[in-house]
Amino acid sequence: MADHDFEWRMAGACRGLDPDIFYPEEHDDAEIAKEICDSCVVQVACLEHALARREKVGVWGGATERERRRMIRQRRRSA
Repeated sequence: MADHDFEWRMAGACRGLDPDIFYPEEHDDAEIAKEICDSCVVQVACLEHALARREKVGVWGGATERERRRMIRQRRRSA
């Protein structure tokens, strides 16, 4: 994948923060990461990246892995 495909990451609200915030051990511990994502200007690009690549762990675009799996199922049903 080309470098320009990931340029959106440079504008992420998560940039420079401790990555552990976005990889909580428990689903219920994702609230801090989700709050950061809520204010992020590249939230949609981040979420779409995670959905397209089937990211298995972490909070991406304000969604946990469980929430992303649900979104993928819903998209399949709608297609």
